[in-house]
Amino acid sequence: MTEIDETIQRIATYREQLEQAPGTWPAKRVLAASVRTLMDCLCATDAPEEELLAIAAQVEASAERFRDQPRMINPPGVAEGSLAGGMEIFMDRSPVVGRSNPLAPPATLEPDAEAKVVRGSVRFGKAYEGAPGCAHGGYVAAVFDEALGLACVFSGVPGMTGEITVRYRKPTPIEVPLRLEARFDRQDGRKIYNSGELYAGDLLVAESSGIFISIEREKFDALRQAQLERQRGAAND
Repeated sequence: MTEIDETIQRIATYREQLEQAPGTWPAKRVLAASVRTLMDCLCATDAPEEELLAIAAQVEASAERFRDQPRMINPPGVAEGSLAGGMEIFMDRSPVVGRSNPLAPPATLEPDAEAKVVRGSVRFGKAYEGAPGCAHGGYVAAVFDEALGLACVFSGVPGMTGEITVRYRKPTPIEVPLRLEARFDRQDGRKIYNSGELYAGDLLVAESSGIFISIEREKFDALRQAQLERQRGAAND
């Protein structure tokens, strides 16, 4: 088994363990899904003012309850697929694919070791609307960034985004299942070149290319240490 195969297997095993994880993460997914529903409803509602204010009071009460709860000082892994192979990843917290993060649609992304392709799907709800009935281009770009970043796994080294270009071929519809493909194209020194496409059915709606910069593991560790120090400082304030 190659190092690339081992990394992909490690990702798969980690996700299987996560599916069976006891404790708070399954509950966080339930809560995140509820928040997504709330966001979707808010963006589409024509409820009267008194009803909106009553719901706002309920949400604020929940936020106040949260403020009294303990905070994670050392979150597990990193929520960035492009770092697979360099650090342990924990995608539940990702703002793109994280099932425990209500900002995420969420997209699903899976590396296919045999085909050397990342395959995925996403459905943008009303909260992601830009032009009428269409997903905001910034969110389309974010999904590409995550997918192309995960494709770095096929280069054998992790990387961070240096540049990403998105070409919007057709309007990307909301509330429609979309499918995604991303791949590793080549590597030139520290630069990793990846590309991908987004489809609505068989219609190509957007395509992307990106350059990711390979970074040594020590720099990732330094970023993580700086994060921990900031969080400890905030907890002591």
